Amino acid sequence: MSFLRRRATPAGPDFDVLAMDPGDWPGNLGAGLLPAPDGTCQGVFLRYDLFGGRGPAMIIGNLPEGSPAREVPEGQVPFEVAQLLIALENDEEVTVTDTEDVPVMQGDNLLIVRRLKLSESRISCVQFDRSDQVLVTIAAWDRPITDDLYALLKPLPAELFQQG
Repeated sequence: MSFLRRRATPAGPDFDVLAMDPGDWPGNLGAGLLPAPDGTCQGVFLRYDLFGGRGPAMIIGNLPEGSPAREVPEGQVPFEVAQLLIALENDEEVTVTDTEDVPVMQGDNLLIVRRLKLSESRISCVQFDRSDQVLVTIAAWDRPITDDLYALLKPLPAELFQQG
């Protein structure tokens, strides 16, 4: 995936963030950075809210190799699912019950997407590794994640993640 490359001089995270363009999304968008003590970026997650401030419809995370947020014990939900549950003020215990690897085309590139089956059936969750070792996780509330979503994913400009 040639467009998913590391930048020589980062402006914000030191990796490209793959997500849906905020201009293509009709609701509110929020972004969060996961800083390390040394100031490097250990991940970016974007929260897409279609529910008028009552909680997000989707969270997309980009976690580089070595990010502590990627270290999840067996059966536990990914960081993005945990963030989705917090945003929805849902304090139920949710676990991963099964995973399935599915091939999906994104343009000319083949992705191996892991579909996570969760104990909370209203949450859909998928993950895939990019060519630059960044793990992308998509967690959606009360809506399935279909293959056409991957066509909407693209690198977002670094200016979105610069501190003002």
